[in-house]
Amino acid sequence: MQDTIDLLEAIGRDASLRHASADELSRVLEQAQASPALTAAATSGDRAPLSVELGAKPNQAPQITQAPGHEDDEEQEEQEEQSSASARRSD
Repeated sequence: MQDTIDLLEAIGRDASLRHASADELSRVLEQAQASPALTAAATSGDRAPLSVELGAKPNQAPQITQAPGHEDDEEQEEQEEQSSASARRSD
């Protein structure tokens, strides 16, 4: 796996590799004896084989958030309406 990461770093550093066509990148990876997953990912553009090799797990957002609700907003609106109504009455 470390070789795969090293090769990915090399691709990222080298502009000619970063912007190379899939065939050209595939040839370079074969010469470097890259893993089949890295070669498949570079050739097809599908990151799934590489994710399996690196053991990546999908990130899932939680269904419940810790953000406060809008109940406070409703109470504030009611208080503002009441205060503007009493201000109008006093005029």
